[in-house]
Formats: sequence, structure tokens, C-alpha cells
Amino acid sequence: MKRVTFHAEYAKPTHPIQAAVNDAAATTRTDLLYWSPTPDGTALLWFDADLAAAAEILDSVDVVTDMSLHEDTAGTYALVEQPRLELRPAVLDAVSDATVAFPPPIIFHGDGTVRFDAVGSSTALNGLHDQLQELTSVHIETVRGYRPWSSPTVLTNRQREALAAAIAVGYYEIPREGAVADVADAINCSQSTAGELLRKAEQSVLTAAMPSND
Repeated sequence: MKRVTFHAEYAKPTHPIQAAVNDAAATTRTDLLYWSPTPDGTALLWFDADLAAAAEILDSVDVVTDMSLHEDTAGTYALVEQPRLELRPAVLDAVSDATVAFPPPIIFHGDGTVRFDAVGSSTALNGLHDQLQELTSVHIETVRGYRPWSSPTVLTNRQREALAAAIAVGYYEIPREGAVADVADAINCSQSTAGELLRKAEQSVLTAAMPSND
């Protein structure tokens, strides 16, 4: 069993929410975290934006009938209800025909590209790749054996920015040369926010690096 990371480029967004994100200056990334296995399009999304910006994006999408938002220091979570999935039939056919699993998240970037993982046999993954090639420009970023603990670390853009700043100011040097306050200054936020971003990023990196004991 293999785990493959695909990177797709769309000349035209496949979903109205993706189109709205592409047009918005306030966010550069939206993650599809979970979605319901029902005919409608209920889904849990994460926006690299504050609550007001996320609400404005979703308000602009006609197919969104209801939403519940929650903001944290890194972005905004949105539980979104739609009457239907609003994906092109060819895309839905490719997904439904593929005998693979799609572990979350599916990451939609503001430049119109999409990154997602699929797990399955080599034959099934090759078949999915061939189908996607007929629909859009897609390439394979990584191929690796599947292990429950080997999922790629998922960091928000803000967490990556905090880690990059921490490295730049010497926060991880031995002996330590920089402080959380220096990271906060570098990314223009409060010291408490910088500290929380670093802790969450470190937790994600360490969790992904260590095998599960289950």
C-alpha cells in the first residue's frame, strides 16, 4: 500500500468556494478537513484568515446556505452547509471510481492549485492519476509506503512563518540566541500569539515524526 501526494493546477476552479478563495486577498490557503458522506455538501473547512475575512468569503458564495465560524490564533474554522456538492460531474466520477482513500486535509491554495493525499495500491493510484490527467494538470509530489504515523506534517502558513522566524532569530540555536519576543517582532504579532504558534507547530512536527504506540 502506498501514500501519494498529488498537486493539481486548475485553469478554472472546481468549486464556488475555491473560486471565492482564489479571488480573495485576505487568505492564501483553505483546508478541507472533513466532509459528510451524504448528497449535500456539509464540510468543515479551515481558512488562513480571520473570522471577518472568512465570513466575507463564504457570504459571497451563493451555494452556502448556512455556516458556523470559530476563530483561533492561526485562522478560522468554518462548518459550512450546502444543498449539494457543487463539483463537476467528471471530478465526482474520478473520486467515486477511485478505489483509494483520501486522508484529510485537501489543501486549496489561493493560486488555484490543490494538494491532497491518496492511499491505496499502486494500480489504483496509477488509475486515479490517469483519470486526473484527463481533467487537469496534475503531478505527483511524493510516493511513500503507507504507515499510520508517517503522514506529512500539516502546518498552517502562519505556523510556518513563526518557525521560519524562530530559526532566523536563533531561537533554536544552542545556546539559544533569540527569544519568543524576537519571533513576535519578526511576524508582527503579540508575544503570547508567537508562543502559541510555535508550540502548535512543534507539536505537529513531533507528532508526525514519532510512530504511534497503538
